[in-house]
Amino acid sequence: MSDALSDPDAPVEAVLFDVDDTLCRYRRPGAELLPVAFDRVGVEPFFDVEDYHERYPEFVAETDDVVSLREACFATLATERGRDPAVGRRVAEAYAAERDHRNVRPLPGALEAVERLAADHRLGVVTNGSPSMQREKLAGLGLDDAFETVVFAGYDTAPKPDPEPFRRALGALSVEPERAVHVGNSIGSDVAGGHAAGVRTAWLADAAGSTTSDPEPTYTLSSLVDLHAPPWRR
Repeated sequence: MSDALSDPDAPVEAVLFDVDDTLCRYRRPGAELLPVAFDRVGVEPFFDVEDYHERYPEFVAETDDVVSLREACFATLATERGRDPAVGRRVAEAYAAERDHRNVRPLPGALEAVERLAADHRLGVVTNGSPSMQREKLAGLGLDDAFETVVFAGYDTAPKPDPEPFRRALGALSVEPERAVHVGNSIGSDVAGGHAAGVRTAWLADAAGSTTSDPEPTYTLSSLVDLHAPPWRR
């Protein structure tokens, strides 16, 4: 499959979706759970959720699931701050006890968009996240059977924005990249990765909370309600 979008006017046969901040968000965000975890362990917070999210990608390759990833990450953050790494692991265990990956809410228009597009498109997911965690989110949304293929980038393949996970999904669907659109909230991950794979992109600007930057998406969505009448049909 070519990285170049050889026919930008080709009919769209497949739509790929990101999950986090595209289809759904946690009802209890990490910024709420982490202080609870520190309190359960009985220590004052010594890092915040932004520190966790920033360091998260470093541990993907060396761990098999989000629980072990979080334990490794929290232990490292503890060590770097002069704390016993065992304390970091206990905080991770307390965080895991609070986190329910099924306790997610769909973003506006998400469930209806998936249902409407499924009528005449092949559907898939390309998500950066561990299989166990992301499957639970899809189940919590009632979308566990909605997609023909799900690629867990960073686990099945290199993480987005590498083009490999998009190519893996399209290969499973037997659809050429110029006949696909990827929907996501991240310019750096979803838009850059989709374009590297030769796929059109629909950027969910409302979820991203930022302005358009390079690379510019093919389509810009204010919400997934915009997919109820897809922009590639206009």
